[in-house]
Amino acid sequence: MDNRLPYYMAYPMPLQYDDERIERRDFEYMKSLYPGMARKILPYVEEECDRMEYEGSMIYDEYPDQLQLQLMCRRIYDKVKDLSPDDIGDAYLPGDYEGNGAIPAGWKDEMEAQYYRPFPTPKRRKENLVHDLIHVMLYQELFKRRCDRRRCRRKFY
Repeated sequence: MDNRLPYYMAYPMPLQYDDERIERRDFEYMKSLYPGMARKILPYVEEECDRMEYEGSMIYDEYPDQLQLQLMCRRIYDKVKDLSPDDIGDAYLPGDYEGNGAIPAGWKDEMEAQYYRPFPTPKRRKENLVHDLIHVMLYQELFKRRCDRRRCRRKFY
């Protein structure tokens, strides 16, 4: 009796494509854990990345242009700022400000000593937090897309 196995069963490839599926599933799960505000902003970030994803796009340059990245963030922010505060959620850090926008006790002396400029108003602080969050989310999404493209364009000789 012949107990030989077919070649593909005797020397199976080490499930190299399964790793990508596991990574993608893990990444999607982590995105589902984003806080409410980030979850509301994510579709705008993905839409902007989809718009810029084409052959020869600057997002695939070795060193993407910082000005273009900031313009992408600005376009996303312009769309997000039109959402109502209930849609975005509260971007203030708990205990940062009192209801009247006053500087918390003990911060004013430290601020004057270090910065010599007026403390940002609560509204300005909220805008900065949302803008910074958009920057981080955009750069992370671009990183993921660049890695996927590199992995997809790999040459196997």
